[in-house]
Amino acid sequence: MLRRTREDRERLEHELLASAATKADESKGREEDESPDEYRTAFERDRDRVVHSKAFRRLKHKTQVFLNPDGDHFVTRMTHTIQVTQVGRAIARGLGLNEDLTEAICLAHDVGHSPFGHTGEDALAPFVEGEWLHSAHGVRTLSLLEPLNLTHEVLDGVRAHTWKIEPPPQTPEGRLCRYADRIAYLTHDVSDALRAGVLEYHDLPTATLTTFGATSREWIGAMATSVIETSHLSGRVEMDPRHLEVMIALRDFMFERVYLSREAEAQKEKAVLVIQDLVRYYSEHPDEVPDSYTVPGAEPLARAVDYVAGMTDRFAMRTHDRLYRPTLLD
Repeated sequence: MLRRTREDRERLEHELLASAATKADESKGREEDESPDEYRTAFERDRDRVVHSKAFRRLKHKTQVFLNPDGDHFVTRMTHTIQVTQVGRAIARGLGLNEDLTEAICLAHDVGHSPFGHTGEDALAPFVEGEWLHSAHGVRTLSLLEPLNLTHEVLDGVRAHTWKIEPPPQTPEGRLCRYADRIAYLTHDVSDALRAGVLEYHDLPTATLTTFGATSREWIGAMATSVIETSHLSGRVEMDPRHLEVMIALRDFMFERVYLSREAEAQKEKAVLVIQDLVRYYSEHPDEVPDSYTVPGAEPLARAVDYVAGMTDRFAMRTHDRLYRPTLLD
């Protein structure tokens, strides 16, 4: 047996990782200073804190694409997160980047998601200035609502894990998470759409099949390999431009045929109604919001938004039924 202390592992990072990798002992630190752990690096501690958090546990009952799907094999936010983490670690290992930081970011990247997937973002937007973004709410959750005192690097990766957020992540591990997230959700969303009968196999874009392969397993391997090989040559995290073009075309196809389909729009209307009814109710009854779901002194509307945004799909539906079903039956 070996006894490797934190100092040993930090030294190994400098010896074994790429020069561009983010080293744990060079972290920009935490909001509140802490004594270092005897055995775990700063990024290992962050990973462990995320896994043991309530926000992470709630992901198992939050929707990825299909709301309350029948069957046991549809992807949830939890299984999506595990898949993102697996892809992220594989790419990080292939490039000699920091696997612990990559894992911490990937595990935490979606903890700010509202119920009912991205529909929840649209439903919450009218109650805040500008957009309501699950990435920003993830940082709020990890920093204020369930404060874990994570390192700057992990919070920065969560902040900018979606492609539309600028500036992009400051670390190569954060930029890697962007690719891992897109690789994971495109491949498993296609599988779910086929399983649900929303798509037929012959509907899939020919370029996707000829470029990445015939199965989702082949797709993941081909996309991850493209990121590793292209990044190795360029010195920055990126995908081969031709492969990226095919990936973007697949994403556009999924928006047209699945995410914005007639069936999805029908589900979206119900989800928006549930979320907005709940926000209005709790903004009028702020004392019913548990203190652990918001910050002290928050305005009633902010308390309501924090509370509803943290709900799982099934808890939101059950709460809405409890509050509104008697009224509908009168």
